[in-house]
Amino acid sequence: MMKAIFITQAGGPEVLQLQETEKPSPKENEVLLKIKAAGVNRSDILTRKNPDAYGEDLPSAKIPGLEVSGVIEAKGSQVSNFKIDDKVCALIAGGGYAEYICVDERLCLSIPKGLSFIEAASLPEVIFTVWFNLFQQANLKSGEKLLIHGGTSGVGVMGLQIAKALEIETFATAGSSEKIEFLKNIGVSKAINYKEEDFQEVLKDEKLDVILDMVGGDYTNKNLQLLQPKGRLVNINAMKSAEVTIDLWQVISKNISLTGSLLKPQPIDVKAKIAQEIKAEVWPLFTSEEIKPVVYKKFPLSKANEAHELMESSNHIGKIILEV
Repeated sequence: MMKAIFITQAGGPEVLQLQETEKPSPKENEVLLKIKAAGVNRSDILTRKNPDAYGEDLPSAKIPGLEVSGVIEAKGSQVSNFKIDDKVCALIAGGGYAEYICVDERLCLSIPKGLSFIEAASLPEVIFTVWFNLFQQANLKSGEKLLIHGGTSGVGVMGLQIAKALEIETFATAGSSEKIEFLKNIGVSKAINYKEEDFQEVLKDEKLDVILDMVGGDYTNKNLQLLQPKGRLVNINAMKSAEVTIDLWQVISKNISLTGSLLKPQPIDVKAKIAQEIKAEVWPLFTSEEIKPVVYKKFPLSKANEAHELMESSNHIGKIILEV
């Protein structure tokens, strides 16, 4: 048996409860991971509020958690890239708020040298999201200009660091002076406090190539106006509103690409390809210390409800982690 945090019903953080459940066994292509830490993401909150949001067949409908770090305790007969006792982090489709999980070996990555389990657990979901959306979907390239809304979110912090390391000029929005100062300290060219300034006005002369947006609502039309010809707008959430009105002529006249995605329901083959590219392109940036994990706070697994409360407050900078 093992302990795990279950979504006992749709609702607030209080519906997250620690319970006992059966310890899983790995299939032939899987490793059994003794989880040391798990990342907390906004997708977990959506799942908690609506457990069927991504489909009832996903493990997150009962146990949330999309990224973990830990030690391989057992492995299936076909696993060839890892051995027992290897330290890895992994992207999963749910089930991370637990003591154990089975993961397809293709979604595991060795923990970069010098990083703790806590730091490693902060990496998979955000880096897979950044790479899939910015570098695979939007084809972001060196020399271009990138704006990320929610710059101090987990995705924002890592996306801005990776982009800067790959010689992409970065811009970001955030909602407090503390967050703006943080963004400046990690090398963002312009950081705009959206509560005090209109980001569209501040950035109107920048000729942006790619915008990563998790806000939606009236940001959408402003984003389209800020993009230069052949610009790309990528949507990964709609925290303000999913109902938008856009000036379609901006899309037509500037040949803008408008796209979006959910990472969680992507097929394993898609995620495995992302993992291969991350290992080759992003993992060396940890060795060179051009990028680093940013963990805001950690909670014990039993306090997952408090971690969700902090996430919903938006007062954090970087990642929130559960220690198992």
